[in-house]
Amino acid sequence: MSLGVSVVVCCHNSAARLPATLACLAAQKVSSQDLCEVIVVNNASTDETVRIARDSWPPDCPINLRIVNEPELGLTRARLRGIAEARHPVICFIDDDNRVGPDWIETASKLMSAHPEVGACGGMIEPESDVKLPAWFERFQSYYAVGKQSEEPGDVTESRGYLWGAGLCLRKRAWQTLLDRQFDFLLSDRQGVTLSAGGDAELCYVLRLAGWRLWYEPKLEMKHFLPAARLQWNYLRRVSRGFGAATTGIDIYEMEIRGQAVSLKDRLRRSWIWQTLATIKGLLRRPIKLFRAPLSAMEGDADVLVIENLWGRLNELLRNRKGYKSNLRRISNSQNTQKS
Repeated sequence: MSLGVSVVVCCHNSAARLPATLACLAAQKVSSQDLCEVIVVNNASTDETVRIARDSWPPDCPINLRIVNEPELGLTRARLRGIAEARHPVICFIDDDNRVGPDWIETASKLMSAHPEVGACGGMIEPESDVKLPAWFERFQSYYAVGKQSEEPGDVTESRGYLWGAGLCLRKRAWQTLLDRQFDFLLSDRQGVTLSAGGDAELCYVLRLAGWRLWYEPKLEMKHFLPAARLQWNYLRRVSRGFGAATTGIDIYEMEIRGQAVSLKDRLRRSWIWQTLATIKGLLRRPIKLFRAPLSAMEGDADVLVIENLWGRLNELLRNRKGYKSNLRRISNSQNTQKS
């Protein structure tokens, strides 16, 4: 038995990128066209995204295309709109710069049908660009959600613990269990040109807390198109800083997954002051590079990305001290309520 799939393509000023993405979706080899739909979410675009989406879809394509609007800017808001609009039991998120293989939807449908315990699955992503990839790219490709998500296919719930948002397939029933727990995102993915991050990882952690499994399937192959502007070292530094800020939210879920703090030391480790001092300590381990990093590109140096990550984390901890404490209590109380 195959499960129906709703493919959600979130778009903000995507007119230039969308035709190639939709062409791959329109060319899908599926056993039943009635078990598939493509939803383009127009997220506060100011270009010709809607017209291009409509004009790019072949008139004779048997797969249904719908275009919906989400006026509040942000990838998280766009994905939530897509989930609300989806008519099928599996919801797959394809970014506007992703090009999926011809069997992608069929593979996702069969996998989720065969593994009812899986709340979300993800696949293998390869880079694609019209310019030469930088010498450092392969070393840091995971920052771009590119490469293998595991060495072996299968359950990655404990071994990896999360999946990338690009190509993430979510079971709608699993999402409903999160709504029943009154789940609301602490983190927010990118908003326009703002490189905030972490919503995809947060979703995976919440699924795990609700008892769902995560699965990696390399047969879910896609390409991620990377324009020249995103292959600049300064862009990657900004991405790493955004990831660092997101860790302050991920902390809370990791603490819950590890279990209740019993010893005094464990309780102290959960505190805002402990986490802040530990972050400062991490920065001070590289004093020379910490001084040089704002003054020099230091292209290809992994320590620079670590420094950016820690700076992003520290800035968010200092900016949101009250929020860190209240979010920790909120998630902990929510889990205790579910267990009682």
